[in-house]
Amino acid sequence: MAPLRRKIALASAVAVAIFCLGQTARANDLPDIGTAAVGTLSLQKEAIIGDFYMRQMRGTQPLVNDPLLADYIQQLGYRLLANASSINFPYTFFLVNNPEINAFAFFGGHIGINTGLFLYADQESELASVFAHEIAHVTQRHLARMMEAQAKAAPATMAAIAGSILLAIVNPQAGMAGLSGTMAASQQSSINYTRANEEEADRIGIKNLAASGFDPRGMPEFFGKMAAKYRFSSKPPQMLLTHPLPESRISDARNRAEQYPKASKKASLQFELAKARVTVRFNPEKPQTILNTMQRALQKQTYNIREAAEYGYALALTDTGNADKARELLTRLNKNDPNNLYYIDTLTDLDVRARNYKGAEERLQQQLLLRSDSNVININLASVYIEQQKFTDAASLLEKFQPLAKDNMLVYSMMIQAYQGAGKQAQMHQAKAEQFALVGAFSRAIKELHVAHPLLEGNVIEQSRVEERIRQFRELENQLKNL
Repeated sequence: MAPLRRKIALASAVAVAIFCLGQTARANDLPDIGTAAVGTLSLQKEAIIGDFYMRQMRGTQPLVNDPLLADYIQQLGYRLLANASSINFPYTFFLVNNPEINAFAFFGGHIGINTGLFLYADQESELASVFAHEIAHVTQRHLARMMEAQAKAAPATMAAIAGSILLAIVNPQAGMAGLSGTMAASQQSSINYTRANEEEADRIGIKNLAASGFDPRGMPEFFGKMAAKYRFSSKPPQMLLTHPLPESRISDARNRAEQYPKASKKASLQFELAKARVTVRFNPEKPQTILNTMQRALQKQTYNIREAAEYGYALALTDTGNADKARELLTRLNKNDPNNLYYIDTLTDLDVRARNYKGAEERLQQQLLLRSDSNVININLASVYIEQQKFTDAASLLEKFQPLAKDNMLVYSMMIQAYQGAGKQAQMHQAKAEQFALVGAFSRAIKELHVAHPLLEGNVIEQSRVEERIRQFRELENQLKNL
């Protein structure tokens, strides 16, 4: 496995380990927001709860830290947000390494997408329809409204309802079991309320799809395909547990979509490349099986864009030990599209594997001149530096880039490695503190900062920054307690 891929694969494991070592609250121990109606739940409190739950997600779920895929889902999400209304939060889109077909949204503009959706969607408009639907859930404050309706029926169990609902969003089987224990008599009204939310999210989502240049028919097409596949299944995917698909909902979505002009169905190269990457890199199938699948797609021409199919085949070749053939294919693709980050990323992997560090550096530094804020280029270049034990260069690069990636677990993992290699102990402990904080382990984060503080003796400015960060972490802890 190439060095950067190793770091990406380890980032989730590191997050879970950190969470287990220093968690200050369990995933279900959400702050008690009181027994009053949720109509009093302010947007500020929603943001705080959303931030807390996102930290728990980083520590308990297999989030994907792949820079290419992270960039793609952010760009897709922001394209839809540009045409949405009632945007009250800075949205965060993230990918979960889970082959189950599912997507979910929760407080504070956080939207999670399972890798399984990439494997299932045939067109970008289908994937975009899921994003648009989840964005509508957030803009319409459906979660808060659902909690308000349930609180009226069972006000004394508000904290339990909050925990069960948020768990149900990510893990429907476990969450629904929790709900059945806390809601009892109000369960049927909850289902009806959810259906109303789903219909509203469909209506607003279809409108957003059309305004954003996607084919609005992508939503009913995706719904219809899913309903047909799992109509008689004894084990439906997670998405159908939280997003029921009665025939009336599908036909309503189809009728609404037909009211809009037909949009172009031209295949998106970025979507096809992202799908190819997920299919190869985040697929439970064996590498040789994936390689055979990619090879057959090229032979039978069962693809939307040949370049994306060739890219997927090249990835599969690298994973099965045929680096020379992969390089030959990627070099040709890169020659025709020299600034394509997918090709650059994989060529860098091959260079590092062959210890051609000079070639990798030259390619990445040239790209850095064109896009200094690129996640892909900065992270790849820092990885190349670390492989050569150029720890000071890696630390310097990451320090410049870190403000643009302040919530990135992978970046902090690399900073810790770079600082340790460069002998910068104070900075290493500061980076560890930020990593602990990202999973909600504020007590451990504060301990790391207390270790860093005396190591900065004589540097009054840096010590003041550490003291301010300690104050901020304590304030975050207190916010949760006082909600």
